[in-house]
Parts: sequence; C-alpha cells; structure tokens
Amino acid sequence: MIASLTLQHTFCFCFFLFSAFVSCHSNNRIPPEGAIRLTMGLRVNKTIKSLNVSCRKEIGSSWFRSLFVHTVDARKDAHSNLLSKKETSNLYKIQFHNVKPECLDAYNSLEAEVQHRLHQDQDYPCEVVGSWNTWYGEQDQAVHLWRYKGGYPALTECLKKLNNNKEYLEFRKERAKMLISRRNQLLLEFSFWNEPLPRQGPNLYEMRTYYLKVSGLLLHSENDMSHNRARAITYRQENSEAVGGFFSQIGDLYVVHHLWAYESLQSREETRNSAWLKEGWDVNVYYTVPLIRSMESRIMIPTKSSPLQ
Repeated sequence: MIASLTLQHTFCFCFFLFSAFVSCHSNNRIPPEGAIRLTMGLRVNKTIKSLNVSCRKEIGSSWFRSLFVHTVDARKDAHSNLLSKKETSNLYKIQFHNVKPECLDAYNSLEAEVQHRLHQDQDYPCEVVGSWNTWYGEQDQAVHLWRYKGGYPALTECLKKLNNNKEYLEFRKERAKMLISRRNQLLLEFSFWNEPLPRQGPNLYEMRTYYLKVSGLLLHSENDMSHNRARAITYRQENSEAVGGFFSQIGDLYVVHHLWAYESLQSREETRNSAWLKEGWDVNVYYTVPLIRSMESRIMIPTKSSPLQ
C-alpha cells in the first residue's frame, strides 16, 4: 500500500512538472532547473515502478509456493500398524450404555447372565475384559470392554452367530427397554501398554479418555513419542495400576483410552503425585499435552461378573 501511494504521489509530481514544462515551452522559455527536475522525476518514477513489480513478484511467488510446497515424512505403513501390537491380532470393542436410573440393577443382572453364557460357549470368539458402572462422571452408565481374538474376522463371525441366536435377540429386546442411549467404538491396543488380564479386587478403575488433535495420533507414532509413552508406563507400574491403553479405529476417531486400577481414590492421588518425582515424567507431559484437544476422566466400579475386579 505504501509503495502504491508513493507511486501516485510521484505521478502527480511528474505531471505537475510536465505541465509546467509545456507551459514554458509554449512561451519559448525552458528554465534549466525545471528540465532537471522533470528528468529526475521521470527517473524516480521508473525506479519505483521497477521495485514495486519486483516486490510483488517475490511476495506472490512466496505466497503461492507456500500453498503447495510442504515437507512430508515418508511412511511405509499405516499408523495403526506402527502403534499397535505386532504379536497379537486382538480387536477390542468398548460399549457405553446410558441406563434408566430405575433399571440399573436389573440391567447389570441381565448383562451378567448373557456374558456368562457367551464365555461358556467356545463357538463365540469373544470375551468380556471388564464391566463397570460409572461412579464419578456420567451417571447411571455401564461400560463394557470386549476382546475379539483374531481381529475383524473374529468380530464378523461373532456378530453373524449372535444375529442367528434367538436367545440373544430376546436379550437385546429386553435390554433396549432399560436403555436411554448407547454407543461403541472399535479399538486397538498400544504396543507399549499391558494386555488387560483378570485381576483380583477390590479395585476402583479410572478410564482417562483423550480427544486428540488430528495430528496428535500421528505424532504418537514417532519413535521419540512412543519411547516417552513407554517410559511413562514404567513410572506408573509400582503398584501394577496400568491396566491397558487403546486407540480408536472405528467410531469417534483420534480418541485414546487409558485404563488404570487403584485401591482407593486416596491411593490414586498418591500414585499420580509420586509420578512427578520421577525423572522424565515432566518431559513426557510436556510432549503430550500439546497433542490433546480435550479429555475426561471416569471413576468406575466393576460389576460382580467383571473379570477385572
């Protein structure tokens, strides 16, 4: 804008000199100082035009180049393969069921019965990892974590068999009467987390859910980030409180779930505070926090039938 204004002022000045020159020439008088000023003005005008065009080309070229020229790291595999365990082909499903408050006890009994039958039947390649009711967080909510050994083929096989199971279809109808809403996600487990195994109680469980920026999960797969996360788990294993870590594949994407077990809320506070006394924990937090869009915490109580007590 400054260059444009300068150009306008110069043009006006040159036009004024040119008018004076013509007027003097018509009277056969050409003052030497007028001719000199006219020549200088024209030279200045030409120089400014040259600089203005050059500057515009440079800015335009730089701006245009920035739209298309990006440096992208080469990838040889899907990020889910880089993050998940290679030695297993387990697929996990997490269910969130919002239950009518007056139906919660009946719902828990019905779910326990169906889970027990599925565990007894070897034809179904699925098992419940844990079942909980939310204590702090969204109220009157049931959370179930299922494991399908064999990945997507096992999930497909299981769904086909259940859809042909009359008893299961009746269970779904009965359960639907007790629910307000429900949703689920398909998950893979992080390579640097433990595989969830049955444990004795009594414990309370915390599920910390992280909603990442779109680039957040991609950065999770970088070597330094994975290394930091793996070290972070060791900082929190003094009392075997790390249960499992998962990231979403289908459903809400760029979502990470960390599952922890504690003896009490007091032990949870002490464990989390002690992590800050360990060298490297602050570095892990420093690199992780910028990746997070939002997060939430659920404190959950296991149901009587849950393998994780």
